[in-house]
Amino acid sequence: MATTESIRFQREVPVRHDVDVFVAGGGPAGVAAAVAAAGEGRKVFLAEGHSCFGGMGTAGLVPAFMRFGDGKNLCAAGVGTKILDRLVAAGGVGPGRLDPNIASIGSVSIHPEVLKRVYDDIVSEAGVEFAFHTALIDVLADGGRVDAAVCAAKSGLFAVRARVYVDATGDGDLCAWAQAPFEKGDEDGSMMPGTLCSLWSAVDWKAIRAGSLGAGASRLEEAFKDGVFTYPDRHLPGMWQVSETLGGGNIGHTFGVDGTDERSLTEALVWGRKLVLEYERYYKQYLAGFEKMELVASGSLLGLRETRRILGDYVLCLDDFKSRAVFDDEIGRYSYPVDIHASRPDQESFDRFMDEWQNLRYGPGESYGIPYRCLLPRKLENVLVAGRCVSADRYVQGSVRTMPGCYITGQACGTAAALAVENATDPRGIDVKQLQQRLVGMGAYLPNA
Repeated sequence: MATTESIRFQREVPVRHDVDVFVAGGGPAGVAAAVAAAGEGRKVFLAEGHSCFGGMGTAGLVPAFMRFGDGKNLCAAGVGTKILDRLVAAGGVGPGRLDPNIASIGSVSIHPEVLKRVYDDIVSEAGVEFAFHTALIDVLADGGRVDAAVCAAKSGLFAVRARVYVDATGDGDLCAWAQAPFEKGDEDGSMMPGTLCSLWSAVDWKAIRAGSLGAGASRLEEAFKDGVFTYPDRHLPGMWQVSETLGGGNIGHTFGVDGTDERSLTEALVWGRKLVLEYERYYKQYLAGFEKMELVASGSLLGLRETRRILGDYVLCLDDFKSRAVFDDEIGRYSYPVDIHASRPDQESFDRFMDEWQNLRYGPGESYGIPYRCLLPRKLENVLVAGRCVSADRYVQGSVRTMPGCYITGQACGTAAALAVENATDPRGIDVKQLQQRLVGMGAYLPNA
């Protein structure tokens, strides 16, 4: 039973790590930040609350990377392509997705178990100190400076002191708890739905060729009439081929979820595990090639697309997307379309999604710049933010939130943090031209630097 009672909780905790750079969160942005900072010779500690690196692409079972390039140029180059190259070499992408011109490929399917090991190896080889099952639970901040991050682990509570802190939590937890301003959702506070992704065996991929591996929406209306689904959700991202007989399902939406509220997450996870059975019935009864499919696993993390957007020194916006913006301080460029999943399962919301998806996209060779200022949270001096919660409006967040986009902002944050330590300054005090040179040196795509 909920209660309004409160207690005062106060205790001393040991400072277990005193480092140059602390990275909160080991998803794609956090891995890229930690590896980049360590590559610049900095002492790094990375805290990851789950049992593996990768977040959505591993524990969340998101079945595919979205595009790494703009059709001609490789945008998510550097740490991102290092990870992808390792994944390909380890056999961790689906059959038929090994085109050497990765810049022109729209998506690359993921084998999550292989990707876990790739992340383990890359982070370890970089010399990053890290711990799993270690969750950021609070920050000590004063006057816009974070003095310590407080973590909880099986051994108890402990603190981490750092010269620079990188928020790669995906939800902007560190920034929000340090009192940085943020936005969340649309004008009504509604956010994109989540998806509990899944892994399926006994899929006959030879029988499944309906234009793309993600096909599957062709008989949804018929299934709605037959009462297969609780909600008439017309948006079906679909199933990706993970191996000869495995399929990765980005199927179903958990509407109304707030990823910053554990009660909402709990409700969505319980519903998602029931919803996957509705899609099993749909795929087996209505689509050829899926008749014998069996559920192997659902994600241990709910696939979240949107929570907080931390407000930074610049807010990347729809006009920037439309103009293919170029910035003097850009730390990368990206090209994924605006992809804002409908927050409600009705025809009007789906039509709005389809209009944006079809019209807010680029041709080959086109991209938008991501300025360094998007990584600098307002009111905070020694903090950088990376990943899906960087400073952008809802439209651009719908593009930059993908895993390759997270690699771009993550490696920029890690490199900037290392430069700040090297020059005994805060992230706003570094020479952006020097940052761009360091990024180019690690392979980043910066044609305007």
